[in-house]
Amino acid sequence: MRYLRYAFLVALAAGLISVALANRQMATLTLLPDGLSRIVGMNTAIELPLFVVIFLGILAGLLIGFVWEWLREYKHRSEARRHAKQAGKLEREVRRLKGEKHKGKDEVLALLE
Repeated sequence: MRYLRYAFLVALAAGLISVALANRQMATLTLLPDGLSRIVGMNTAIELPLFVVIFLGILAGLLIGFVWEWLREYKHRSEARRHAKQAGKLEREVRRLKGEKHKGKDEVLALLE
């Protein structure tokens, strides 16, 4: 299984390097469209290699997806937390009731029950 993981990582690295080498030309990223930037009075632009733009887009998509999933699963986490609290409460109650039931009895007989 470990070799399969290494083979996958090598193939992924080769693919990413291939994309980077094929997309080395510069791309201009602007904050606002030209018409809107003239109205606002600012035109922030940056030039990056295209492969950096592609990789940053993939990274941004992954981060957005992770945050979206974390927010979506909130109800499941809160329900699990509530069930864990309830289970702890019930375990404490069972221990207390077992202690009351076997109070004053022989320990060996209490263990057998």
